[in-house]
Amino acid sequence: MVFVLNVPFYDRDIPSAVAQILSEMRSGASRAQNFRISATGAHGLIEARKSPAFNAVIQDFYINLPDGMPVVWVGRLRGHKQMRRCYGPDFFKELIVATANTPINHFFCGGKEGVAEELQAFCRTRLRNEHITGTYSPPFRSMTDQEMEELGRRISKAGADIIWIGLSTPKQEAFAHRLAGYVKAHYIITVGAAFDFHTGRIKQAPRWMQSIGMEWFFRLLTEPRRLYRRYFEIVPKFIFLNIKEFFYFYLSKRHIK
Repeated sequence: MVFVLNVPFYDRDIPSAVAQILSEMRSGASRAQNFRISATGAHGLIEARKSPAFNAVIQDFYINLPDGMPVVWVGRLRGHKQMRRCYGPDFFKELIVATANTPINHFFCGGKEGVAEELQAFCRTRLRNEHITGTYSPPFRSMTDQEMEELGRRISKAGADIIWIGLSTPKQEAFAHRLAGYVKAHYIITVGAAFDFHTGRIKQAPRWMQSIGMEWFFRLLTEPRRLYRRYFEIVPKFIFLNIKEFFYFYLSKRHIK
C-alpha cells in the first residue's frame, strides 16, 4: 500500500488484485463484511481534498485501485516500483473472466436505463460468464432509505457475491458506502465508466494514450461539454498538490538526517 495525497492505494497490479479476491472468497470470507473496492485516480483524490465527508468515505474502502497513470507514477516515485495501473474496465473484465467457471455471482448496478442489461449480455456472450444474477439502474436523484432497503433486498434475493457499481466519482463511492448498510455481499466494487465502455456507449482512449497518462485528454475531446470543467480543475490541482507534498516529504527527510 502507498499513500498518495493521504489516500491509501493498492501498489501491485490487476492479476494480484484478482488473485487476492479469489483467495479471500475461497477461504470463506463472510458476506457481512461488504468489502468495498474503488477504482479511482486523480478525480477521486481532488474530490477527497474538497470534501471531508467524501475523504472519510474513500478512506474507509478496503482497497483503492490506482485507476490512472498519474497515481501510479507518484507511487513509483515513492519507491513502489511494482505498482501498475489497475484500470477499472480492465479489472472488471479480468475478474468476470476469472470467475466464469465458479459459483460466484455478480450484480450490476449503474448506468442509464438498459446499460446494465447490455453489460450482462456482453458478459454472457463475450466473456462467457453466466453468473450475472441481477441488474439495476439507479435514478439520477438521491435514493430514499426505503428505495435503498428495497434494492438491498433485491440484491440479497439474487444471491450476489460481488456488486459492481458503475456511476461517476464521487457519486459511486458514496452510493457503495451507503448500500453496504442495506445488503450483505463479499465485495462492492466501483468501476466508473466501465459499464459504458464495455457496452460501446463511450469510446475508450487508445492504449498508447492510456499508457502515457493522457486518457483524460482523449475523453475531454470526445465529451468536451460534460468534462471540460472537471479536467481543467483536476489536472493542475493534482500536479500542484503532489509537487507540494513531494517537496514537503523530501525536506522532512533531509531535516531528519
